[in-house]
Amino acid sequence: MGEIDPAFIQSIEHRPKLTVTDPGEIPVIDLSALHSGAVDLLVADIGKACEEWGFFKVINHGVPLEVVRRIEAAMKEFFDQSIDEKRKVKRDEAKPMGYHDSEHTKNVRDWKEVLDIAVEDPLVISASPDPQDQELTKYYNQWPEYPPEFR
Repeated sequence: MGEIDPAFIQSIEHRPKLTVTDPGEIPVIDLSALHSGAVDLLVADIGKACEEWGFFKVINHGVPLEVVRRIEAAMKEFFDQSIDEKRKVKRDEAKPMGYHDSEHTKNVRDWKEVLDIAVEDPLVISASPDPQDQELTKYYNQWPEYPPEFR
């Protein structure tokens, strides 16, 4: 396997505890609740899943399986490219949407890559957390050249 870059090695006190998690425990969010009027309960379930797990599985979202598979294939093709190719859409302070491979947890580099994209393009959000501030900011997706069907 070769040498591991020390940037990826957590100090002992920050390493995960070796416990086995039953995958059946992973929270499942059923979006069919959106159609039944149980939105408050759905929001509470999402909040609880985020607080306790940090992620969740979504079901009954309405996206056809074929579309999901095409998205997964395009993402795999993108992430299988060379680092130089992926970094053509690297995010930075001016362009927060795009590829990133140097996030840190507890001052240690995370062993992951991400590609941030927004459903709305451009994504229009408040320029500050101040509710009185009326200024808006626009963030644009950076679309990779390859794979061409990614978009």
